[in-house]
Amino acid sequence: MRVFPMRQLNKGFFMHQSRFWVVLPLLALQLALAASALAAPLKTAAVEITDDTGQVLQLAKTAQRMISLSPHITENLFAIGAGNLIVGAVEYSDYPEAAKQIPLIGGYNQLDIEGLVALEPDLIIAWHSGNPVAQLERLAGLGIPIYYTEPRSFAAVSHELRQLGRLTGKEAQAEAAALAFEEGAEQLKAEYAQQRPVRVFYQVWEQPLMTLNGEHLISEGLSLCGGVNIFADLNQLVPVISREVVLAQNPEVIMGGGMGEATPAWLESWKKYRSLQAVQEKKLYFIPPSLVQRPTPRFLQGTKIICDKLQAARNF
Repeated sequence: MRVFPMRQLNKGFFMHQSRFWVVLPLLALQLALAASALAAPLKTAAVEITDDTGQVLQLAKTAQRMISLSPHITENLFAIGAGNLIVGAVEYSDYPEAAKQIPLIGGYNQLDIEGLVALEPDLIIAWHSGNPVAQLERLAGLGIPIYYTEPRSFAAVSHELRQLGRLTGKEAQAEAAALAFEEGAEQLKAEYAQQRPVRVFYQVWEQPLMTLNGEHLISEGLSLCGGVNIFADLNQLVPVISREVVLAQNPEVIMGGGMGEATPAWLESWKKYRSLQAVQEKKLYFIPPSLVQRPTPRFLQGTKIICDKLQAARNF
C-alpha cells in the first residue's frame, strides 16, 4: 500500500483513498486469520513409517507415551532428545542416568503385560529378535501400535536414530545424532584402514561359550579397526562354540566383555591355555560390554577402545 504526503492532497486523493478502504478490510482479515492460527492448538502430523521387519506402521500423530523394550532403544531415544516421552522400560535401561527413573515393566525377555498396559502407551518400540513373540502378539491384539527395531550395522544404528526421530517428532535432533555417529565411524575407518590385519576371537558369553559371526555389529567394529573375526563365516549370529575350536584357530587376540563393566573374569580363564598366541603375548583385552553390546551412539566409544587394543597388539 502506498502512502501519500498531506501536501499531495488533490483531485487524486479520493481515488487513492478509495483503494485504501478496499485494502484495509483485506489486511484486517489476513491479520485475524493469522492470529486465529497462532491461538489454535498445534496439531501433530500423522506418521507413516516402515520398521526393520518391513511392517508399515501408521500413527495418527507422533508418539507421546512410549514403552521401550530394550536398553539400547531407551538409550537411543534419549540420544535424540525423546527420553521424556518414555513412560515404561525394561530392566538394565540404565543410560543415561535419567533412564533409571523410568518405571520398569519387566525384562526384555519377560514383560509385565498388565503393568505395561496400565501405563497407557500410544507406541511400543520392540526389539525384534530379543523380545518374546507371544507377548508382543498379545499386545498387538490389544491395539497398541508396535514398531520393531533390529540394528545390526553402523548404517542401521544411524537409520534407527532417524526413524525414532520421525516417530517422536524429533527429526532435527535425530539427524544431528545420526550424522555425528556416521562421521565418527568414518574417522575411525580412515585412521585404521591401512593397518595390519589382526586375527581376533571375540567372546560374548562364558557358559556356554559364545562368539559372534560376521553379520554382528561388533564384527563390523572389529573390521573397521583392522581386526579379522575368526568366526565370521559361521551361520548363526551368536553361535555356541567349543574351546577346542578356539584353540585350533589360535587367535592373535582374544577380546571379551565379561559379566560387568569392570569384571574381566572371562579373560582370566584363557590364561591356562599357554599354547595360544594371545596368551603367550598377553593380548587378552577387556572391552566394557555396555559400549559394544548395545547398538547406540556409544558404540563408537567401544569401537575406539577395540581399535586402540588392536593397535597395541600390532605394536607388541
